[in-house]
Amino acid sequence: MITPVLPTYNRAPMAFVRGEGSWLWAEDGRRYLDLGAGIAVNALGHANPALVAALTEQAGKLWHVSNLYRIPEQEKLAEALVAKTFADTVFFTNSGTEAAELAIKMARKYHYEKGQPDRVEIITFEGAFHGRSTGAIAAAGSEKMVKGFGPLMPGFRQLKWADHEAIRAAITDKTCAVLIEPVQGEGGIRIVPDQCLKGLRDLCDSTGTLLIFDEVQCGMGRSGKLFAHEWSGIAPDIMMVAKGIGGGFPLGAVLATENAASGMVAGTHGSTYGGNPLACAVGAKVMEIVADEAFLAEVNRKAALFRQGLESLIASHPALFEAVRGEGLILGLKCKAPNTDIVKAGYDVGLLTVPAADNVIRLLPALNIPDADIASALTLLDQAATRVEAA
Repeated sequence: MITPVLPTYNRAPMAFVRGEGSWLWAEDGRRYLDLGAGIAVNALGHANPALVAALTEQAGKLWHVSNLYRIPEQEKLAEALVAKTFADTVFFTNSGTEAAELAIKMARKYHYEKGQPDRVEIITFEGAFHGRSTGAIAAAGSEKMVKGFGPLMPGFRQLKWADHEAIRAAITDKTCAVLIEPVQGEGGIRIVPDQCLKGLRDLCDSTGTLLIFDEVQCGMGRSGKLFAHEWSGIAPDIMMVAKGIGGGFPLGAVLATENAASGMVAGTHGSTYGGNPLACAVGAKVMEIVADEAFLAEVNRKAALFRQGLESLIASHPALFEAVRGEGLILGLKCKAPNTDIVKAGYDVGLLTVPAADNVIRLLPALNIPDADIASALTLLDQAATRVEAA
């Protein structure tokens, strides 16, 4: 018999009732150290006082009015994002998947309005994840995501991950855009090297192709910069953002240059909930905290401390772990043993991590995780590894 909740998830056998900082408490009272942060969503930890205050204040005034009217909270957050990024304009969504849909529409409409209606093909990469809508799964193209859901939206061409020569050969007069994650999350914490992003920017410029970055998982301070592409010194034309931007409240966005967004006029896109006062009040507070240079410097310091400990962990368990991947606090442990065995052993010792492709464990703690909790995380990872070795 089917469950009341559609059974599309393989859920872990625990439910949480309270959170504080980097810790969660389950129904049975047991405490867990959360290195998943809701899959990179709870950027400032659970029940962050500043976010609780922003949410509570706005909740007492106004939740929702729809985008039929001006929304001052939305304008404030858009202005902050424009001031701190490459973008000239922002559209707010409720999720990363919705951001992907708009990014696809925006890129195709751009070329249509330029008198190039045949430029509709978007180049994407194996291992990518851009959401679970029909458009987003067509973009990613992996068999496990698309099997049984055809016919797929046409107009996508998947290439091997970060193969620059293949990209150059694939761009034709039908190419609309290149869509890539500067750091693949679901794909196994794989970083596109800075020189590759620079080369990709040059290639797009020379061919009139739009460059779209998906920073849903690696953005909002997680890499140690406000956005991961900043490490390379280049910028996209369009960027998808979600997860951490709301600090746990559902919020997403598409950021774009004035040129890339030039085809999007009144009536070409919309959202009932996107960018409502409640979401944007929380997002503005997240932005205020995370975009601060001193905060980002702390992210990098904590990341170095964590990474050093992970290197020692690998040395202590060479049969289980191979390498550390990532940048800032979007880190991955490449495993030799099945990554799911280590994740499950973590549950036994009170630790939450997130599996990814390529036999990687994702470590995505709150960006403000205290040093003491990093030390606890390393201790618990060691205990989980010891359990796997003893099994």
